[in-house]
Amino acid sequence: MSAKDVLEILGEKVALGKSATVSFNVAKLHTQNTIDVPIIIERSKKPGPTVLITAGIHGDEVNGVEIVRQLIAKGINKPKKGTIICVPVINVFGFIHLDREFPDGRDLNRVFPGIKGGSLASRVAFKLVTEVLPHADLVMDFHTGGADRFNAAQVRIIKGEKNLKELAKIFGAPFVLYSKNLNKSFRKTCYRLGIPILLFEGGKSFNIDTNITNTGVNGAKRILHHLGMLNSKFKVSQPKKPCVFISESKWIRASYSGMFKSTVRINSYVTKGDVIGNITDPYGSFNHFVKAPNGGYIFNINESPIIYQGDAIFHISTVLKND
Repeated sequence: MSAKDVLEILGEKVALGKSATVSFNVAKLHTQNTIDVPIIIERSKKPGPTVLITAGIHGDEVNGVEIVRQLIAKGINKPKKGTIICVPVINVFGFIHLDREFPDGRDLNRVFPGIKGGSLASRVAFKLVTEVLPHADLVMDFHTGGADRFNAAQVRIIKGEKNLKELAKIFGAPFVLYSKNLNKSFRKTCYRLGIPILLFEGGKSFNIDTNITNTGVNGAKRILHHLGMLNSKFKVSQPKKPCVFISESKWIRASYSGMFKSTVRINSYVTKGDVIGNITDPYGSFNHFVKAPNGGYIFNINESPIIYQGDAIFHISTVLKND
């Protein structure tokens, strides 16, 4: 057996045709209890690409974790060829407490590529980047909208990458959003290492939405099918509608504080001047109509019933790009 046939990861050796669950351990709790962060590895007997599937960079984004859980539970992660590595919960510390950040108060997605002797979050980032990421030929990273802001199912990529554009179309989410790689993010680190990454966003924190979950699972299946890795027992359905590519967008912010209710659905196309929500007070004396500033798709809605002046309440497309 050649060296290429054996995957060496986190001190474990996994041969072709084998399965393994290895521990991604960085630190103990303050009680000295060990927290195991399982990494599930499935390898076909037939060589092929390695796909890394991750979720839970933010501990409160449980919808992304649910997508990866389903990929594992249904056996979708057992490839026809190549290797699939699943990390369902990277920020297990935050996941335990349903907290976005690490116990040290840091956002994991703002400390990549990390430092070996840095903060707790930085050490986790460093270990992921140095010991897991180098094995990947493609990354699918699953996220969820923050707080009460519900994201339409979308894939985020940077402009000018034809390969990512094609993969995003194959994934088949309703929207593809062109967005810059944020500094010190996991996505930017992948980009610098030359590893293509599809970042999926959908739903909101502390919530599992069936439609969002199904979109994520079906998108992952399409990508694996495209790579020749999906087991033939799984059917692949094509998206009902072609992806809408959003080149530019903006947040609509609340002009007043009060009780808020959206009157449009996520994914809706609105025209300039359409009433898309209401801000009222508890006493029945105030009612402000929120109107669309331009024609575009509503792909994020704040579902909090109470908002403050300046809060982001809608995300609307401003410029669409031909696919």
